[in-house]
Amino acid sequence: GLVQQAEGGSAPTGAAGLTATELRRALDPRVHERVADQYQLLNEVLTPLLEQEGIRFIPRHAWSPEQRAWLHDYFRQELRPVLSPLSLDPAHPFPRILNKSLNFIIDLDGKDAFGRESGIAVVQAPRALPRLIRLPQKICDDNPYHFVFLSSVIHAHVNELFAGMQVQGCYQFRVTRNSDLFVDVEEVDDLRRALEGELLSRRYGDAVRLETAPDCPQGMIDYLLAQFELTTDSLYKVDGPVNLGRLEAIYDLVDRPDHKYRPFTPGLPAKWTLSHDIFDLIAREDLLLHHPYESFLPVSEFVRQAANDPAVLSIRQTLYRTGPDSAIVDALVAAARAGKEVTVAIELRARFDEEANIALARRLEEAGAHVVYGVVGYKTHAKLILILRREKGQLRHYAHLGTGNYHPKTARFYTDYGLFTADQEICDDLYSVFLQLTAAGEVREHRLLLHSPFDLHSGLLQRIEREIEHANAGRSARIVIKVNSLVEPALIEALYRASNAGVQVDLIVRGMCALRPGVPGASENIRVRSVVGRFLEHSRVFYFHNGGDEEIFGASADWMERNLFRRVETAFPIRAAHLRSRVIQELERYLADQCNAWTMQADGSYLPPEKPGDGSVCAQQQLLESLAERG
Repeated sequence: GLVQQAEGGSAPTGAAGLTATELRRALDPRVHERVADQYQLLNEVLTPLLEQEGIRFIPRHAWSPEQRAWLHDYFRQELRPVLSPLSLDPAHPFPRILNKSLNFIIDLDGKDAFGRESGIAVVQAPRALPRLIRLPQKICDDNPYHFVFLSSVIHAHVNELFAGMQVQGCYQFRVTRNSDLFVDVEEVDDLRRALEGELLSRRYGDAVRLETAPDCPQGMIDYLLAQFELTTDSLYKVDGPVNLGRLEAIYDLVDRPDHKYRPFTPGLPAKWTLSHDIFDLIAREDLLLHHPYESFLPVSEFVRQAANDPAVLSIRQTLYRTGPDSAIVDALVAAARAGKEVTVAIELRARFDEEANIALARRLEEAGAHVVYGVVGYKTHAKLILILRREKGQLRHYAHLGTGNYHPKTARFYTDYGLFTADQEICDDLYSVFLQLTAAGEVREHRLLLHSPFDLHSGLLQRIEREIEHANAGRSARIVIKVNSLVEPALIEALYRASNAGVQVDLIVRGMCALRPGVPGASENIRVRSVVGRFLEHSRVFYFHNGGDEEIFGASADWMERNLFRRVETAFPIRAAHLRSRVIQELERYLADQCNAWTMQADGSYLPPEKPGDGSVCAQQQLLESLAERG
């Protein structure tokens, strides 16, 4: 995005007032430093630690004769048949390189069977090939966990792909391309069809980064930069595999339970087993689930029962990311086929899930559901279900509002809250949100929900100002915010004002945070921490003390401009006193965490977690023990 803005000559933006070109110039050296840090961590910390446990990555120069022979057979049987070497000449121009694929540029000498002298060739490694190859235990000195990188095997045997020629050098490289899909929403008649057309070209978008082996000769580097129309600012020489993410495979390849988290079964609160009628449970009281400690199954069951219940008239739901095998989607399809009114707002532009969501939309439409793609120009990011049921001659709504996606897989390792409620004020607001998504009309004022792009931002500012008023009047004042990112300038400035007024502000921000805590005269009453542990902290929670009349919201939105002004988001109140008390207690655990919490300093740096001792607070572990073992 920054590259596109720079090419378009964008005007100065953001709090720093820099143009995209100026911002990129300032960022480039820092990004290069971070990449160097990654590989230093891999080579100097993680790899030695793994070796201490008998888990080794064997470099080519250390292969034993037996390993070398086995890998030679492996190359001939498993790799060579699927590799397609390409010598470059006028009849074979530089190939189209897939986004983030593993490739090798080869320096050749000699003539081929047709008498051609190429000098340069390219070998592309199909993505289906494993990047880590496990060696048989019998050739590993009785150690079962010796691995070789795919790039090393190809490098060692690449000469076999060019018979009669001499390989002077073989160097891995990878190109990263712009993966944003551009659709002029004001010019298209069918958003789905337009996105389908864009998906075809995503893998070959404009190049924005080139990664090469550290020993790649400058002549080869210059050649690659020219092919991808990049400058040296976009070049990264990496000392290791070009795709570090593929190393995650080692977790499943190594059977060492002593070095893995203990498996757990998400808890199911006892009250869920007391009745088979989920609507009866929700009608009696609001219910709150905290994933992944508590099971996602009740959410799927909510929609499944609605699909099978003859008293249910309609189901409305938003879908952002769902996964390929979703019980919720199956239930929506069944409901539509049963003749219920099913309306689904699917966000087709969920990044990297566009293709899956297009297929999902088609499946729902074929079943008879009404499918809308949200609002042109605004991503639908809210997580909402609204069910209408006829009970004793009257209509009643039931709702689920969440901070995370309706995705059973991510619900296993993302922390999120989900609220079930039959509160008619909340349900009325929710009905209004769905009307805005499906039908044209004026903005409706909500009684309880905060809703972007309309009143979420202003509602948050009003509540911060209210805490300031409490502090100025000598009353206790406190704000606790838990989000993934905090970068919106007006909210940051409001928090600074709150700090100066004496409001105690605690921020749990996992990722980006543009606020600086502990700055004299600006943010002395603000603390910032980032909790990074076994689970990805994803829930958004906003707490305002409000002079003792506490107010808590769960939300789908981070404190970013895109969430507050360019997306459809909701923040929902948690009104039941016992649920508010529970969420506050869980927030306090995060604020007391000594195991996974990184503490931000006034200069923007972070201090690592304390070394845990007996009695240390580990929020995620405590929640796992208290919630996952219930029922």
